Amino acid sequence: MEAIRPMRSTTKSTYWEDKVYSRGKSFNKYPYDSVVSFIFNYLPKDKDRRDINILEVGCGAGNNLWFAAREGFRVTGIDGSLSAIEFAQNRFKDERLEGRFIHGDFTRLPLDDDQFDFVIDRAAITCCGWDDVEAVIGQIHRVLAPKGKFMFNAYSDRHSSYRSGEFRLDGTKTNMTEGTLKGIEQVYFFNRGAIVKLFPSSLWTMLSRRHQEITEDAGPAASMHAEWTVIVEKK
Repeated sequence: MEAIRPMRSTTKSTYWEDKVYSRGKSFNKYPYDSVVSFIFNYLPKDKDRRDINILEVGCGAGNNLWFAAREGFRVTGIDGSLSAIEFAQNRFKDERLEGRFIHGDFTRLPLDDDQFDFVIDRAAITCCGWDDVEAVIGQIHRVLAPKGKFMFNAYSDRHSSYRSGEFRLDGTKTNMTEGTLKGIEQVYFFNRGAIVKLFPSSLWTMLSRRHQEITEDAGPAASMHAEWTVIVEKK
């Protein structure tokens, strides 16, 4: 197992390190079902699992990569939180799993071109401003192998949290007081037009674009959790 640390910090925000992972929060242990479905729905039939490379940007505690490593895939994760990376590294070591973990900025991936069969984003990029969103999508296109698949998961502007807070110059919202995202430092909420702009047909083949809305109907106030899950293939 390999851990890589930059010579200097490359994170643009320290929120997830200072307010979340360094305080022992959000150390998720198990994978999200959307990630499991993505990998097995698009699994190449002509390659051994040991030859299939998976990258997760904003990997956090490594719960999705833990699942993938146990299934025999080769995994790499990058996150701006050193505490999260160290947690993932220690978990892999304790369970004798192989994985490569990078503490760094995913808008500047320190990785070679055309090497990954899958890239996963499970609601990490959606916490970036628009310029950084475009930068990381460009980096993901670069490191994906031809015909490689990317799962992009982002919050929608139909989310209840979108109704509160203030816009920043980068297009994100902050100081949200409603919905399931209240208290999070910043979120970029996507509409369909933004999704289409991110994945031009000259570079990507759109395989799936799913918008999901879940209403919480109990309690003092109803709320809507709304998100996008987009699957694209590199041309």
